[in-house]
Amino acid sequence: MKTPYANIYKVLQWNRLIVFAVVAFSLLSSSFSLWMAFQTNQKANNSAFAINTDGSIIPLKFVTQKENFQIEALAHLDLFHNYFYNIDASNYERNLEKSLWLGNSSVDNLYRQKKADGVYNRLLQYSLVQKVISIHSEITEIDGSYSFKTRTVFEINRGTTVDTYELVSTGNLILVDRNFPNNPHGLLITNYFENTLKKLNNEN
Repeated sequence: MKTPYANIYKVLQWNRLIVFAVVAFSLLSSSFSLWMAFQTNQKANNSAFAINTDGSIIPLKFVTQKENFQIEALAHLDLFHNYFYNIDASNYERNLEKSLWLGNSSVDNLYRQKKADGVYNRLLQYSLVQKVISIHSEITEIDGSYSFKTRTVFEINRGTTVDTYELVSTGNLILVDRNFPNNPHGLLITNYFENTLKKLNNEN
């Protein structure tokens, strides 16, 4: 004889099976998620570091930052040396003004010294053209401080003669806020100094 309780038992059995199935599916899903997270973490750990030249491990993020810094620092130095030394009677004021945005008082002091020595007056008087031929910079990092050494080769066209010179200059680089378009790389040259200037043999 059928009773209402028989249906209740069946319903409870189905509910129990459904609960077990949901719990089992949840456990499997959680286990799969944990396994995927573990695999992803392992891959990230294996690919988030680079080997330094001395064998030490460097976080890849820092490597990328340093690579970007090197690129921007070289571009900053190229920009500065082009502005400061690639000058003639028509552009020297504009170029020198732009160069002063890229360095601190050490650059301004050198500019004032050259002006006092009559360098720019001779540029105007004799219509000289000073043209940069090449710029090669080396950047060194010591404990987070950056220094540079730059070799700039330029010509001075005096009309009848063209003389070629090599200038070796040094200084430091510090990070500052970017200032478009005056200082697009966010770097500032400090302790700038012209070390040596020599005349090169011209090849005719």
